[in-house]
Amino acid sequence: MLPESPLEETDHGLVPTGKGWFVLNARDAPWWERGGRGFLCEFEDPEGDRSDFSQVGVNITVLPPGEVIAMYHWEVDQEDFLVLAGEAVLVVEGEERRLRPWDLVHCPPRTEHVIVGAGTTPCVVVAVGARVGSTGPAWGGYTVDETALRHGAGVERETTVPDEAYARFPKSTLTSYPEGLLGD
Repeated sequence: MLPESPLEETDHGLVPTGKGWFVLNARDAPWWERGGRGFLCEFEDPEGDRSDFSQVGVNITVLPPGEVIAMYHWEVDQEDFLVLAGEAVLVVEGEERRLRPWDLVHCPPRTEHVIVGAGTTPCVVVAVGARVGSTGPAWGGYTVDETALRHGAGVERETTVPDEAYARFPKSTLTSYPEGLLGD
């Protein structure tokens, strides 16, 4: 039998301490405040690798209108996004699509994409991505796209270096769950 991973109380919330199974409510987990990129909950150990998900990454992002989930990019692995609340704009392969609650976006490997918060209220998105090849130096890249640039979600010069793509954003800070973020 695979053991349950204990949850450890930290200054920012509960963190799994092992590779076993666990149940963790997003309101109890640590969050990242990502200045201009919304709030992010990953469910993994945010300051180490005690519980890193080795095969599939899962996170929740809450995007205020006009904020970006990422910069326009592609990855060598599949990614999927499920909109739970609010509205967003998807830029995919240079095309723009409106997203609303319960829309699923499926991005096969190498699909160029980004999501931008829209509407008048925050957008809540669950993201799931494979981690077979999307970690390390050959993970993917940020490409130049006019539609993404119009939404403030694009790079002006192609790169594979995240620090270059996100240079205009402040450093993310670890925080506790911001009360009301998920519509308590």
